[in-house]
Amino acid sequence: MNAPVLTRRALNRATLHRQLLLARADRRPAELLEHLVGMQAQTPHTWYVGFWSRLRDCRPEAVAELLTTREAVRIALMRSTIHLVTAADALALRPLLQPVIERGTAHTYGRRLAGLPRDEVVAAGRELLDERPLTLGQLGTALGRRWPDRDPAALAQAVRAWVPLVQVPPRGVWGRSALAAHQSVEHWLGIAPPRAASAEEPARSVEGSARSVEELVLRYLAAFGPASVRDVQVWSGLTRLAEVLERLRPSLVTFRDESGAELFDLPDAVRPDPDVPAPPRFLYDFDNLLLSYADRSRVLTDEFRARSAVRNGQLPRGLLLDGVTAGIWTTAIERDSALLTVEPFTRLSAVDAEALTVEGVGLLRFLAGEECRPEVRIVAPS
Repeated sequence: MNAPVLTRRALNRATLHRQLLLARADRRPAELLEHLVGMQAQTPHTWYVGFWSRLRDCRPEAVAELLTTREAVRIALMRSTIHLVTAADALALRPLLQPVIERGTAHTYGRRLAGLPRDEVVAAGRELLDERPLTLGQLGTALGRRWPDRDPAALAQAVRAWVPLVQVPPRGVWGRSALAAHQSVEHWLGIAPPRAASAEEPARSVEGSARSVEELVLRYLAAFGPASVRDVQVWSGLTRLAEVLERLRPSLVTFRDESGAELFDLPDAVRPDPDVPAPPRFLYDFDNLLLSYADRSRVLTDEFRARSAVRNGQLPRGLLLDGVTAGIWTTAIERDSALLTVEPFTRLSAVDAEALTVEGVGLLRFLAGEECRPEVRIVAPS
């Protein structure tokens, strides 16, 4: 029996629904984090917009409390990038994604780490970080005193890969600035994650872990589906997931996209009518919606791709119109005023311009406070 075909627009609306971008949700910030399986958060603060775009009555101070109360942490997970996740997910997911972290580190630093006594480096790193939080530069310098013939940066990266590290506050706290200082997740949360897989082990359930790779895939589908095997692999950084999807196949439904690729989904997941309206939404630079598919055409336009080069560690911030990337945006916030500049890729209708302006004023008040003087400036397409 041939699988039904989902058009690109149908995929778009299903994805936006899962991402809570068709309608804002009445959820706690921690509940949103759990649903999305975290948010990419290597920048100090841009990811706060990811909460505002998805939640009603969202305040940055309430999001910041996730970090200060240790209900959530910033830790290397999917794609070996820093993600903000709940404390429970940090403990459960890091062992499953350990092969991704180690593979990336070995690719960059493998020669400089060859022959290094792993157990000794791990013990030394833990001892240093248990004393006080350290930047990777400080950690590398301290480890270099014991291994003076080794590159300090490589030593620090080895500890980052071999020991689950969190970036501790005030880094990431709204209104605060600080260097990225680290401690082990065990020290910060007072509990150790289960045994981790190694880079050589295949993707499978890890003995003693609270969650399996199968459950990780199901959670991805709940937040990002329908999706292909390659989509899940791009999002997670894990490989050999085809066998995982095969094990899950009896409990899933399948579709085809317009190019013929097989898509998997949860049988009871909502797939809205493709004609349901999609309101304008502002996305932050590393929003996982933009990064979590092998085929990103369900959301990304060619115009956005052409501007998606990383500059100074940042991607452009995208805006959605009718569900797809239709422009980019920047902000300039002064003491009592806030300017949002929107650069659409094509000329906007009066209706779209008005809707973007209303949404933009809300964004500025979230970023700069209710008392700010907001201005939304829509420039002519370049």
